[in-house]
Amino acid sequence: MKHALTPSKIRAFAHRRMALSALRANSPLSSRLARYNANMAIARNLEAKGGVQ
Repeated sequence: MKHALTPSKIRAFAHRRMALSALRANSPLSSRLARYNANMAIARNLEAKGGVQ
């Protein structure tokens, strides 16, 4: 199955969505940026570890 979603791919997608949501949140810029960077780091880690393309 070429198009099957793996758990790491689903989690990486979810963390990317959370990162983008963090940028649009109604909170100070520093906290939005910190949440964005944390979620993107998790997404990148999952992609590197899980072989997500």
